[in-house]
Amino acid sequence: MSNPSINVQISVLPNNPGVYQFYDKEGKILYVGKAKDLKKRVSSYFNKKQEYGKTRVLVKKIHSIKHIVVATESDALLLENNLIKKLLPRYNVLLKDDKSYPWICIKNERFPRVFPTRKLIKDGSEYYGPYTSMKTVRTLLDMIKGLYPLRTCNYDLSADKVDAGKYKVCLEYHLGNCLGPCEGLQTEEEYHGQIEDIRHIIKGNFKSSLQSFKQQMKDFAEKMEFEKAQRVKDKIDILENYQAKSTVVNPKINNVDVFSIISDETYAYVNFLQLSHGSIIRSHTLEIKKKLDETDEELLQLAITEIRQRFKSTSKEIYLPFPVSVEENLKVTLPKLGDKRRILELSERNARFFRQDKLKQIKITDPDRHTKRIMAQMKSDLRLTVEPVHIECFDNSNIQGSNPVAACVVFKDGKPSKKDYRHFNIKTVEGPDDFASMEEVVYRRYKRLLNEEEPLPQLIVIDGGKGQLSSALKSLDALDLRGKIAIIGIAKRLEEIYFPEDPVPLYLDKRSETLKIIQQLRNEAHRFGITHHRNKRSKGAIGSELENIEGIGKKTTEQLLKSFKSVKRIKEASIESLAESVGEAKAQKIYKSFHQ
Repeated sequence: MSNPSINVQISVLPNNPGVYQFYDKEGKILYVGKAKDLKKRVSSYFNKKQEYGKTRVLVKKIHSIKHIVVATESDALLLENNLIKKLLPRYNVLLKDDKSYPWICIKNERFPRVFPTRKLIKDGSEYYGPYTSMKTVRTLLDMIKGLYPLRTCNYDLSADKVDAGKYKVCLEYHLGNCLGPCEGLQTEEEYHGQIEDIRHIIKGNFKSSLQSFKQQMKDFAEKMEFEKAQRVKDKIDILENYQAKSTVVNPKINNVDVFSIISDETYAYVNFLQLSHGSIIRSHTLEIKKKLDETDEELLQLAITEIRQRFKSTSKEIYLPFPVSVEENLKVTLPKLGDKRRILELSERNARFFRQDKLKQIKITDPDRHTKRIMAQMKSDLRLTVEPVHIECFDNSNIQGSNPVAACVVFKDGKPSKKDYRHFNIKTVEGPDDFASMEEVVYRRYKRLLNEEEPLPQLIVIDGGKGQLSSALKSLDALDLRGKIAIIGIAKRLEEIYFPEDPVPLYLDKRSETLKIIQQLRNEAHRFGITHHRNKRSKGAIGSELENIEGIGKKTTEQLLKSFKSVKRIKEASIESLAESVGEAKAQKIYKSFHQ
């Protein structure tokens, strides 16, 4: 620890749970963190070498430390979350969300109205939510409206005013959408019975409503009132259809929160599902930008606290993919199989789809962020020290026999840079020798770049396994570039990635973007090399056909092709036009050769 004042500040920290705050020399907040043991946690920033660059930068800027002691680690979690949102420290992940979420309000009235709102007024009304979209709210309210005739007017239906006959029924009454409480045509008790059923439906419990409607249908049928019985049956169908769509797996799973996390190098996505009576009553995915290479455990813990606060969850049990510290009196379940596991997988799928949608949008709207993310991912996956902004890939393994050639393709920022592609005719190797050919072209490529003082790539990809990689390494050694440029080989059979001096290959996830870019490089190098080889072989065949004519040599062949562009045109040409290009004597020989 270089700063003596920091030493003193740490020495007086207690070994209690709490929250610490780092400030720079200008008094600006840098970071807020929580700890089970304040002294131990804060000391760890200074008494060991930090693995990540961002954390090293943070530590250099710390000038003063403040702390707040709390009773438990759970209290520290909540306080940390609140301070981050209040102080907005530069190095903390910011769980900001500027959305104003919709709620369903059951108004505190004698005959309560039920409507959507984004404002919470403390007047004794009940608020259910928040919901992640207004579409969800409207779907639920449309279903409720189809089941229960409720008033939509905003009259003050006090007993005195209703008894005095102050109001008259409106069009909604004549349409059957309201039972006329304004004229005393519906009792307060009957109306509140409907409201109680609506409360259950909003919470995801359809049992009491279904039982009530089924009893009504039975009563109407016994009285031979079949039209009324049919109308009630239609309501049962609406309710059962909605329940079927919202039920996930098991109706016994009640009052549970489910969390899962999907992350890459720069962002994490935490999905939250809230279940009641086996139905998903809420789904939300939170996007978190990483600031200090935070682990999934740290981010999930922070997100759980934030999301439960934001959605005012009172669930006593949560399902998680791995253990994290959470508030006290909260049961944590790590599902391994069965219905619970399927629910967790559903949450993970939601997080993955959310991430995919985001990445598709970013690719179009923010290509720079897309590129930075890809580069960061490749750096991590391939264990590189720098991001591979400039990559070069060599291929000659599939072009053997005559006319040996090799290809080098160049990608910059994860995209082909075709103006930088290069072909190589193999000069020093006799016969089909892939290893020697690879050694030659890698040497020639980087010898030239060094001589011309052109920028070198951050990564070289060799199409082939350990043999081709070893050959390329010989050239890097000869040019004193070993260790200055990262180099890997990709074997075709199982897409193994080979590293120098590492006998065990790396197997990347088949869906990973890093592997897709390497495959694209390899395929592009192969295509580019094959095209060049085909053109060269074709020209060779054309040349040999003309050179087989007695008295016609290489220079004459070149002159003819320059003038006529193809053998077909040479065959169809007259003696006069041939003579204009190569003279009378040679023209006679060529014409006779093709017109015998």
